[in-house]
Amino acid sequence: MMGDSANTEAKSASPFLDKNPRRIAKMFDAIAHRYDQLNHLLSAGLDRRWRRMSVATLNLSSGACVVDICTGTADLAMVASRHDPAPGLVVGVDFARGMLALGQKKLTLAGLGGIVRLTRGDACCLPCRSGCADAVTVGFGIRNVAETTEAVREMYRVLRPGGHLAILEFGEPSMPVLRTLYLWYFRRVLPLIGRLLSRHAEAYAYLPASVSAFLGSATFAELLRASGFSDVRITRLTFGIVCLYVARKPTYV
Repeated sequence: MMGDSANTEAKSASPFLDKNPRRIAKMFDAIAHRYDQLNHLLSAGLDRRWRRMSVATLNLSSGACVVDICTGTADLAMVASRHDPAPGLVVGVDFARGMLALGQKKLTLAGLGGIVRLTRGDACCLPCRSGCADAVTVGFGIRNVAETTEAVREMYRVLRPGGHLAILEFGEPSMPVLRTLYLWYFRRVLPLIGRLLSRHAEAYAYLPASVSAFLGSATFAELLRASGFSDVRITRLTFGIVCLYVARKPTYV
């Protein structure tokens, strides 16, 4: 696939882009204690709005099952659990133990432990049976997966026919002046703030490197179509800083 070769080329070009699952899990575990705080700070709180918008596209019905991949500290899973009408179960999957532990504490405090269940697993080999999910979500995690194509195939597998997919991932503004300012912030200011607050230089060097190396929006949308998804759409949020990819598994499968 074109997407995987692009990832391989970018990976070899930067020492920060080794996506070995153990390395990535260790890196995220190291910043888990500051992860939510930094997300809200560095996005000026907009990350909350982006998550709500992604869940709103899923057309969830009462009692639905949602699988949230790369769930991290379960922020997106928690948003999905509070949807009206309420889903019956939200399963959050991640391979970073420290992130899941923090997510579990948040669920307990919020009283959501009965509806949201977290489990350790790999996006490329989900611990879910085929066709179990009415909706699949990913919040800013698809770029961290070692094999993008395999992860997309797994999303397709666990969705029931007619089920919906919503993926949030960083992008870049198209307006030249705004793009220049954003890239300066993203590549210079954000890593500095992240490094100072998390005391972990590697993680916040990895962030801009991984975003720059990820598939272009059109290429990723084409990967979704090639994997069997239909009704693939891209919505650019906040001047293109974030892309929301939505798609559906055809009902005739």
